[in-house]
Amino acid sequence: MTEHSAKNMVSVSAALSAHQETFDPVSVVCGEHGSFESFGTLYVIGSVRREVWTKCPSCTSEERDQEREKRELMAKERSDANVFQLLSQTAIPPRFVGKTFSNYRVESDKQAKALAVCKEYAQSFDSCLNTGASLILSGMPGTGKSHLAAAILQAILPKHVGAYVTLMDLIRSLRDTWRRDSTTTESQLLNRLTHLPLLVIDEIGVQYGTDGERAILFDVLDRRYREMKPSILMTNLAKDDFRTAIGDRVFDRMTEVGRWVPFDWPSYRIQARKEVKNA
Repeated sequence: MTEHSAKNMVSVSAALSAHQETFDPVSVVCGEHGSFESFGTLYVIGSVRREVWTKCPSCTSEERDQEREKRELMAKERSDANVFQLLSQTAIPPRFVGKTFSNYRVESDKQAKALAVCKEYAQSFDSCLNTGASLILSGMPGTGKSHLAAAILQAILPKHVGAYVTLMDLIRSLRDTWRRDSTTTESQLLNRLTHLPLLVIDEIGVQYGTDGERAILFDVLDRRYREMKPSILMTNLAKDDFRTAIGDRVFDRMTEVGRWVPFDWPSYRIQARKEVKNA
């Protein structure tokens, strides 16, 4: 008989001799929860004997709860780390990170309506991806346009990772690809801008409004229009001036798929300065 065969016979013999016995329950006192009945089992495997008694059920339940909470906390930490990483990809300005629908300041019916439109847009964003539905937020500086645009970008995370950019930065980035030492081609950048789930373009109307700038904006938004990708445009201009600034072609496409949302109320910043002065 080989050594391997002998070991197998010992293992089989031990398994055949394994059995268990149960004991009558005994009363045990838990220092935390008082008395309880403990149930015991004797496990016999060959020459090995082991008694196992049940622990305090309340302690056992608390341990399970603590372990579950620990797992949930670890999962939340992993999720938060993932969202933070995704948040950095959106390029939302630090001032607007953490700006949400819940901390948007509402002091009038008009503001409540703008909030409702933006909130509904974020909640139905999956359908917006199928139609290319867009928004145009129009109002003077300090009226909360950037707050709500950032809230939308953050609300659709982590499922959809969009991007925030000013029009001047977008134009500079595309022009930088024309440099001989650029590591990114114009085609690569346009492709990325085209396929972002959501592109937010701020400060439209601040640029000089040259034909070259209009051509770049048209190229980006026309590509997104054809791919049915949603966009959010923000401007300080009224509708007629906005049309002049971006050109008829961009205006026609955006007003076909986009909703004009007016922010026609006084600047928060003026009120904030008054509050600081009077404090």
